[in-house]
Formats: sequence, C-alpha cells, structure tokens
Amino acid sequence: MIYKDFQGMKLSALGMGAMRLPVIGGDDGAVDAAETEKMVDLAMKSGVNYYDTAWGYHNGNSETVMGKALGRYPRESFYLADKFPGYDLSNMPKVKEIFEKQLEKCGVGYFDFYLFHNVCEMNIDAYLDPKYGIFDYLAEQKKAGRIRHLGFSAHGSYDIMKRFLDAYGKDMEFCQIQLNYLDWSFQDAKAKAELLNSYNIPVWVMEPLRGGRLAKLPEESEKELKKLRPDEEIPAWAFRFLQSVKGVTVILSGMSDYEQLSENIKTFETDKPLNEAEMSALMSVAEGLLNGVLPCTACHYCVSHCPKGLDIPMLLELYNEHSFTGGGFIAPMALMAVPEEKHPSACIGCRSCEKVCPQQIKISEAMSDFALKIKG
Repeated sequence: MIYKDFQGMKLSALGMGAMRLPVIGGDDGAVDAAETEKMVDLAMKSGVNYYDTAWGYHNGNSETVMGKALGRYPRESFYLADKFPGYDLSNMPKVKEIFEKQLEKCGVGYFDFYLFHNVCEMNIDAYLDPKYGIFDYLAEQKKAGRIRHLGFSAHGSYDIMKRFLDAYGKDMEFCQIQLNYLDWSFQDAKAKAELLNSYNIPVWVMEPLRGGRLAKLPEESEKELKKLRPDEEIPAWAFRFLQSVKGVTVILSGMSDYEQLSENIKTFETDKPLNEAEMSALMSVAEGLLNGVLPCTACHYCVSHCPKGLDIPMLLELYNEHSFTGGGFIAPMALMAVPEEKHPSACIGCRSCEKVCPQQIKISEAMSDFALKIKG
C-alpha cells in the first residue's frame, strides 16, 4: 500500500468510501453488514487505514455499519472521517445534535477527520451565516480533541469554493473534491485543484471513477490505452491519473463489493504516475467521452439578447452535466440557489440568443429539454 504524509501521519493513498457499500435486495438502505465486514477485514489486512462515511449515506445506515465493522479493531489502527450534512438546509440549526449522534452511531469518541459536507451554491450562505454557529461549534470540538482534523468537501463551482476559503481557509486542513480525468476540464477540476494548492490545502479525491463510468471505456479507447500500458487495467488508469496530480493525498473509492476492493488494493501497491504521452492519450479519451456535450464557451453573447435575463452559459453547463451523467443531484442542487424565474423553464423559445451564438447551439431546445429532465 502506498502511504502519503499528512501532518506527521501516514495515510493510505486509497481510502475506503462508504457510500456504495454492498446492499441486500437492491435496497440502498439495507447494507449487507456481513459482506461489509469482510471488505473492511481485507482493507485493514492490506494496509488501508482511511475510512469515510457520512450522515446520509445508505439512508443513514452507513455510519452504524461502518462503526461496527471498524469497532472490531483498535481505535488507533484506523482513521475515520465523517461529515456535517449541510446538503440539507434543515440540518443547519442542528450541528450539536447531529455531531453527538454521529459519534454514537459510529461508536467512537472522536473523528480523525470531519468535514463541512458538500459546500455548494445551495448552502454556501447558510454555511457562512454565524447565526447557525456551525464553524464555531466544529472549531470547539477540534479544540476539545473530538475532531482531530477539520476540512470540507465541495461539489460547487470554483467561485463557491473561493468564497468558503476566503472565510475559513486558514482553518481548513484538507478538502475533498470530485476529481478525475473526465472532470479535469468538464467540471473545471483542474482549476479547483490549483486553487487548493494555492492555499497549501491537501486534496482528497471523491468520484475517481466517475461513479464507475471510467471503469469501462469504448473499445477503441481501451485499445489505445493498452498500447501504452498493456498490463494496466482500465480502472487503474483513473487512479494513475490522480497519482500524477499535485496535492492529491487520499483517493476515496466507493467500492461496492469484495472484488472491486481487491482490484483497487492491487493498483495502490505501486505509484505509477503518467508520462506526457500517456497523459495526452488519456485526455483524448476524455474528449471522446464528451462528444455530444454542447460546445458552449461562455462567451455570454446570448445573455444580452435574452428577454428573460437568463444566465444561459450557467444553465448550459448544468444541462451538460445532467445529460452526461444521466441525472444525478448536482444540477438540481445548483438550481435550488437560482430564482424560479431564472430556471430553464423560464425560456420562452424566442431564439434571440441563438442568432448571436458563435457555436450555433440550439439553446431554446436545450432549455426545453433541461426543464423536462429536471421536472421528470
């Protein structure tokens, strides 16, 4: 197992994420505790020492199952991360209540790592609002030793991350972002990683395989990569990419079965960053995967011609994300911070924007389709 230095600690470069644990009968809330224990046993045996759970994972059952699985081991033999669930605004006044319950569910007296969960457009104002006292309470818990290291995770834009860092950056010890070779450009992950590097904040990675999307590629893409590394499995390319990114410390993978865990452990026995030719080939693969994504360059010509004043580039960016992913929570979550009269459904189909679009995007059709996708 590869280990990374963090404040005098040795953290396993591969962390076990507990968002996609094995379940019974396809029910996301029915975690297979016995199978999870087998996976934790393999992880511990193989040198994985970082485990990540959260309040909402598996309908609230992830913390309990992981707590019991890890509770069979000495507390000092693993590092446990949990998060304050600010993705639900109704939780904002409940930071003390939730934190105490999390310790109880996990069966521990402290968390090694604790995060502001999912800083994004929808909750940034609440996270920064002193009336909720979230930062103050968590800082108190850190001072008391019940949180050893404080950080945050983010699915929001670069600008949202910058707002959070401007407020709390000096107190953040790590940050968890969605980072993979597809989102390097698609979700501007490159700029986000560079932002964290500028603050000297180590990068924790979530969604390294884009929810499994990068575990299997089109046949032609796989052939091109195999020419460069014949013995490298396709999922491993995503991890090798991350081993090439400055600042990356822990890479979390939400492994849902024993086989996935075994393969990932094998990959993390070695550190094999990509060379220039390999990186170029992988970026070409990413471009191919994004064929069909609307080629908006955010020139904003369209905005000045929209009678409804819609932020069309922003909406098209969310539309691309939602369409490519086949749904998901990122676009709906971001739209929660946008007034109803500025949603894609507000488009009247006048096509004034299309007359000035250098990329000749059929914007009105995209807005109509987006509105239907979000509604459905």
